[in-house]
Amino acid sequence: MTKRVVLAYSGGLDTSVAVRWMIENWHVEVVAVLVNVGQDPESSESLDDIRSRALAAGAIECVIVDARDEMAEEFCGRAIATNALYEGKYPLVSALSRPVIVRHLVAQARAFDAQAVAHGSTGKGNDQVRFEVGVHALAPDLEVLAPARSWGMTRADSVDYAARWAIPIQATKDKIYSIDENLWGRAIECGDIEDPWSAPPEEPYTLTRVRTSEPVEMILSFREGRPTALDGQDMALAELIAVLNDRVGATGFGRVDMVENRRVGIKSREVYECPGALALIMAHADLEDLTLERDVHHEKRRLETRWTELVYDGLWFSPLKEALDAFVAETQRFVTGDVRVRVEAPGVARVVGRRSPYALYDHGLATYDADDAFHHEDSVGFVRIFGLGVQTWAARQGARHAAPGT
Repeated sequence: MTKRVVLAYSGGLDTSVAVRWMIENWHVEVVAVLVNVGQDPESSESLDDIRSRALAAGAIECVIVDARDEMAEEFCGRAIATNALYEGKYPLVSALSRPVIVRHLVAQARAFDAQAVAHGSTGKGNDQVRFEVGVHALAPDLEVLAPARSWGMTRADSVDYAARWAIPIQATKDKIYSIDENLWGRAIECGDIEDPWSAPPEEPYTLTRVRTSEPVEMILSFREGRPTALDGQDMALAELIAVLNDRVGATGFGRVDMVENRRVGIKSREVYECPGALALIMAHADLEDLTLERDVHHEKRRLETRWTELVYDGLWFSPLKEALDAFVAETQRFVTGDVRVRVEAPGVARVVGRRSPYALYDHGLATYDADDAFHHEDSVGFVRIFGLGVQTWAARQGARHAAPGT
């Protein structure tokens, strides 16, 4: 029986070539699966055009899955609740979409009685890890194939290969940038970006091209850590992200330029544009400043880094990540309220106000004016006991810290 493979299909050059290459070299049947996580097709192309390309390349079927709401509500929603920024900068644009795709690859592999799944990642990127570890977490029995790690073709070779098999691609040999996008943002690499000394060119940016000089002020509303409304208008999260990408991105806010530590052990210069993601995480983190108790707040900040690393490394489906999900969910019970954000060109955003029915901020305790309700006399004993251990150490063992001449 001919082996059947389900391929994570984007409609681009590499995965289109992968369909035909696997048929010719590995003698398999290929089912292409395009999971729509909010990426835009090439200009003038529709999803039907992309489906036709997969069939022209030799796929026995091309399944298109609309997973935009799924990605927004479950995956982006959890990233917001966790304030997920890898190395303090990157909001997991590609990393969040991979487990969504993996879930549907496995589902389609079962539906088509396939023995393997495949992806188009190369041998030195993060995505190969995310696809393969994710698949094996959900379906340990499935084989995972990576044709791009085996075929040894350059981009020019792939263009020639597509032409030889009459695969109707739009790609050319002189492509400069590699771009991965979804509703959470865009990841841009290659070309001049590979030189960490060179300023990134304007050409590949789309979401964050400055289109207005007028400041933008908005109110983002949250309920139990999840964004629910913009300026009082309820919105599904996918719609809210799209509106923010447009409105906030128009001021130039949302660019990230970083030298990133990949999971495979190399440093890579990456450029991202993710205005909606960064605005939502900034607002959510600020609301937590108002509503989380001190020890919970500090511990959550520590664990946010670990959660983000797990997702970046392709461990969305893992026991530690699930355990941290439970912790984060518990912390969000009272993260409800409104955050006022002001964004202005060129690319500056800041929180200018926040409020919550569960705020732990008490004006009577915080103020220094006549309404001050803090019992200052209580601090005498508190400070003495708090510092007693250090005072005892200083008296017995701390002479070397004495001021010069004493």
